[in-house]
Order: sequence, then C-alpha cells, then structure tokens
Amino acid sequence: MHPSLALPRGLMDDNERIAADVAAQGPRLRAFVRRQVADLTEVEDIVQDTFAQLVAAYRLTEPILHVAAWLRRVARNRIIDRFRRRTHEAAPINDFATDASDLLDAGSAAAASGPEASYVRAVLAEELAAALAELPADQRAVFIAHELEGQSFKALAAETGVGVNTLLGRKHAAVRHLRQRLRDIHSELDC
Repeated sequence: MHPSLALPRGLMDDNERIAADVAAQGPRLRAFVRRQVADLTEVEDIVQDTFAQLVAAYRLTEPILHVAAWLRRVARNRIIDRFRRRTHEAAPINDFATDASDLLDAGSAAAASGPEASYVRAVLAEELAAALAELPADQRAVFIAHELEGQSFKALAAETGVGVNTLLGRKHAAVRHLRQRLRDIHSELDC
C-alpha cells in the first residue's frame, strides 16, 4: 500500500472499534428490531440505518460509552420514524387512529387495507381512546408519553420528578388495564 493512502492511526482505531461493536451488537440489534417490525426488509433497513448512524457518531463525536443502549435508542427512533412516515403516506382520518392501529396489532386485520380494515381501525381507535380515558391521569400520562410520544422513562422521571420505578409501575398498570379492556373488542372483531 502506498504510504499516502494509509489511514491515520485514530481512524484505524475507530474502524476497529466500529467493527467490534457491529459484530458484538448486530444479532441483538436485529432481534430487538425484529420483535417490533414484521417486514424483514424493513428490519434490515433499520439495522443498517442504525449502524450508519453509529459510524457517523464515531466520526463526529467522542466514542459512545454504552453502545448497546445507544443502538437500541437509535433503532427505536428509526422504527418510530418509519411508522410515522407510513401513516402520513396512508393519509389517515386522524393521527390517533393510526397510532392506535399500529399500537394494537400490526399483524391483524387492522393493518390490512380496504373498507373493512378502515372500519376495524376506527373501532379500535375509539375503543383505545375510551380505554385511555378510563385510566387514572398519572397512568394515562405515562402511557402516552412513553408509548405514543417515545419518551424514555429516564427523561420522564427528570421532567416530572417521579422515580423511574414508579413510572414503570404506572405504565404496567395502564397496559394491564388496556389489554383487559381491548381483549373483548379484539374477540368481537375477530382480529
């Protein structure tokens, strides 16, 4: 190799660190994304976008200390971005109805197209809104902030002054109520 084509030592170190992080975190990251996204091509796109951002972060800033957590956060943001983009392209009746159908079950009839699927989405959105309205205000706020707005529990704790474990408990109670409440509508609609 010609000496003028050699990479600087710092860049070589970054490349080695990136390669090690990709090798170590790749399978975990794919599994994390796969649990949330049904389409395998989208899974690969999200993973590749996440790793591309990792490379850019190493090039622009200091090394990332908690790579696994950073990768999951970036992947989660990519997943949210793709769902938002898809919902805007589909021109939903309202944003809440689209969020509700994504939240409830992407593999059900609600994820299909056509008039019947639109009806199912509308019914599920109404039921979800009613179920959310039944929750105590603190549980509803945590559920909406974490699930629909994508805020982390750490950020919510800092914002509200409530401990992370308390917030986790509130969300768990909200999810339990919503599952129970929506189980009946799922069986009626045969989703």
